[in-house]
Amino acid sequence: MQQSPAKTPARRVTARERLLAAAARVFYADGIHSTPVDRVIEEAGVTRATFYRHFPSKEALVVAYVEARDTEVRRLAGRAAEAYADPADLLRTLVDAVADEMCGPAFRGCLFINAAAEYPDPAHPVRQAVAAHRNWLRATLAELLARTGHPDPEEAAALLVMARDGAMVAGYLETPASARARLSTAVASITGPRPGH
Repeated sequence: MQQSPAKTPARRVTARERLLAAAARVFYADGIHSTPVDRVIEEAGVTRATFYRHFPSKEALVVAYVEARDTEVRRLAGRAAEAYADPADLLRTLVDAVADEMCGPAFRGCLFINAAAEYPDPAHPVRQAVAAHRNWLRATLAELLARTGHPDPEEAAALLVMARDGAMVAGYLETPASARARLSTAVASITGPRPGH
């Protein structure tokens, strides 16, 4: 009888990862300022001492929460870039990913916009983390647009980010389907229509 290969033991989730996952759930669903640290600690199943060993303050956790989402978005964009050699196809794929996100069942708007709304001071570390993400997003879109031969990739990238912001808000306040359709229209007006449309 042939023996089955030994299973690789599952990687143990660290307390820091559990805290970040809990923060992502409750901050996004209920808001950052309205969620006490004790709720995150309870959701993560750790002690208060464990929390403070990883995060010196709630604001440090909020920065890590924003940065973790930034890292995830960059990772997904990198995977898409590996799959699509044509910059126009990659650009459309990234826009479609935004549309898919705002059509999700638990969508409550853009995490970055929501976090910025709760921290109005542009110098605050949370706002700085949001700004870092937005700068990366604009630069990434500008690079893609330049590769497609767009005559003004910087301005077009800024317009795409603004269209994305509006679609994210509309996807939460209105119907996701109408926001998706209007986002497609806005993107086409900025970058040109999809082939065959």
